This record gives sequence, structure tokens and C-alpha cells, in this order.
Amino acid sequence: MYVSESRGSTPAVTAPPTARGKLPGRSAVPVTKAVTGTVFALGAVSLITDVSSEMVTAVLPLYLVTGLGLSPLGFGLLDGVYNGFSALVRLVGGHLADRGGRHKSVAAFGYALSALCKPLLLIAHTLPLIGAVLAADRTGKGLRTAPRDAMISLSSSPETRGRAFGVHRAMDTTGALLGPLVAFLILRQAAEGYDAVFTVSFCVAMVGVVVLLLFVPSRAPELGPSPKAADRPSLRAAVALLGRRELRNLSLCAVALGLATVSDSFVYLMLQRRFGVPDRWFALMPLGTAAGFLLLAVPLGRWADRIGRWQVFVGGHVALLCAYALLLAQLRSGFLPYAVLALHGAFYAATDGVLMAAAAGSVPAALRSSGLALVQTGQAGARFFCSLAFGAAWTAWGERSALAGAAVALLVSVSLSVGLRPSRAPGAVKEAV
Repeated sequence: MYVSESRGSTPAVTAPPTARGKLPGRSAVPVTKAVTGTVFALGAVSLITDVSSEMVTAVLPLYLVTGLGLSPLGFGLLDGVYNGFSALVRLVGGHLADRGGRHKSVAAFGYALSALCKPLLLIAHTLPLIGAVLAADRTGKGLRTAPRDAMISLSSSPETRGRAFGVHRAMDTTGALLGPLVAFLILRQAAEGYDAVFTVSFCVAMVGVVVLLLFVPSRAPELGPSPKAADRPSLRAAVALLGRRELRNLSLCAVALGLATVSDSFVYLMLQRRFGVPDRWFALMPLGTAAGFLLLAVPLGRWADRIGRWQVFVGGHVALLCAYALLLAQLRSGFLPYAVLALHGAFYAATDGVLMAAAAGSVPAALRSSGLALVQTGQAGARFFCSLAFGAAWTAWGERSALAGAAVALLVSVSLSVGLRPSRAPGAVKEAV
């Protein structure tokens, strides 16, 4: 598996853009003014939801591989399903949100669907049933992601969009930091540890849905009044966005890099096997990634606004390549696991929100959710195939050979992405990309 003030959505205070979309100075726009109440509300929802989802994600690899005896290939298949179904429905969620400006409604349905899947893990003990539950859970994530990110971008000014996404991702990652810790404490105290984790996860997820319904505005003012049926964006118009060179290049790069992005769960399993980490400590491994993500999300978001989002995005994949190299190195230092997890967190901080901030600049407001969904779908679909391929390679040739192949693929993908750097299309929003 792979790692959003007040209730209103007053537009952010904008700073005058300078050449190439950079902000004029480090403190030109204070964080409290650059980030709106909508972003903080969505960040709270994501924080609570991530506590729930990361509780499950932290124990699921061990539960499936050790508890149910799945092979790496079987786990790769489930992990691919976990991400692949999200990719399939992101375009649907984005299109439904744009059709009537129903970003909040579509996001709320997605959050609720994922929450309802948590207790179903209590009764699913076979590969087909677990796969079906994970597919439904990822369907909820796929439906909600693009509308949520569209609400963030629509409530933020172009010059501070990277910072807004950084703040949201930092709050989201706070939940990712707390989730494994809660799961760890439950596993230490509860006799039926996994069942208790799934039950508590469901309760926490429902709290996130309630917060979304109560505190997130129903419609961004930037969209104006709800369009008439005849004026609503069509699916053809959404797909036609790929005709924009900048968005198309961003999507191609996201796909190329996603094909070489090994699932978080495989990274944690390799660390556990290499260093003999006891099973009871396994749930704490995601804390290292989450801590790095949390510390760097806002600084890298602000840096992306200043020097260009594309540079930061590619740099994040260079950090991931360094993490692969450390895993392959014949070093036995006790510091190595911490370095790998720190680089893993830096990768997410430099790529997750930064990619959405970059893509938002080449998509009109009326199609913002659909445009972001196009990029997300390409990336998630690529990671789906990467999970399948990596699981198969691990089963056939061993973990080191599989990781070496992924490292080579990532190096090639980074090189291709440098050559595909998006060039600003005519009419695109002038901002750092």
C-alpha cells in the first residue's frame, strides 16, 4: 500500500507573482493567511481518516503474510488490487464532482464507503473475500481523492497552492503517524489483536465522516452557482484535458515514475527481514516514513512554490532511489533503517501534494476535479502494475533481485521524466511548475 481558521472558504491572500511564478520572498505570504479554513478542515478530516486507515495498513502485511500465510506473489496481487481499484474509479469520482460542483458530496460518500469496509475485515479470511473488501475500500478512496484535492486547490491562490497542499499533507501525515502507534498499542493489549484493530479503525473512520459533513463548505465560491444540466462538464471534455501539453506530460511522468515505485508494504517487509525486526514491532515501521513526511511536507511545499514544483517532484524520486540503494547496500549499521525510512518520508513530502499543486495550474476550475483525477489515475494504475510485477519478481528471484530491478527502472524513469519536463501550455495559469 502507498502512503487535507474557520469553517468558511475565504480565498487565500495572494502575493504578487514574479517571473516564472516564484514567490518574491521566503516570508511574503504568512502561512496563516496563505492557507484557508477549507484546507484546515479537510486536513482534519484526512488526519482522522488516516489514523483509521493506517491502523489497518500497518498490520495488514503481517496479518496476510504471517497470519494467513500468503506468498509475496499473493500479497503483491492483493496490494495491486488495493491500489488498482482506486485508480479505476478516480476518474468517476472526479467527473461526478465536476458535473454539479458536488465535491463535498462525492468526497463524503467515498469516506463513508471506506469506513464501512473496516469491520468487514473481521469476517474475511480468504483471498477472494479479502480482495473484495480491499477493492471496496479503495473504491471509496478513489472516489474521494480528486474531489478533496480539487477543493484544496480551488480554495487556494495559485502562488500559495504548494504550501496549501503541504499543510494538508502534513495534517494527513499526522494521522499516518498516529495510526500505526494506536495499532501497536492495541496489539500489545488485546487478546484478539487484529480484530480489535479493525473495530477501532471503523469507529475512528466514522468520526472523520462526521467532521467532513459538519465543517467543510458545500461549494467553493470560485465555482459560482451550480451549473444547469446543459452546461455541466462532459466526460469528453474531461478526457480532452490530456490535449493540454503540460497536463499530458505531467501524467506521462507520473505513470513512468509510478511503474518503479515499490509499495510501502514491501519496503517494510524487506527492512523487517533484513534486520530481524520482531513481529510485534512491525506496526511501528510506518512511523519513520510518516515522521519524515510530516516534518518536510510544509517546507517542501513552500520551496516548490518558490523554485518550481517540477524540480521538487523529481527530487523526491531521487530520494526514493537513494532509499533503494541503501536497502541494496551490504551495510549492517543500525542507522540504516532510520535513513531508509527518512528518505521514504522525504519522497512522499516532495511528491504527493506537490504533483497535485503542479497539475492544478493547467486545469480550469470547472474541470479541476476531473483533471487531477487524470493524473492520479495514471499514477495509481502504474503503481498497481508495479505491485504485481514486484511481488512476482520477489517470488521468482528473491527480494534483492526484485529491488535491484526496481532501482534500475526508477533511474531510467527519472531520466525520462527530466526529458519530459512539462512546458507551460498557452493559457495555463502562470505559476511555478
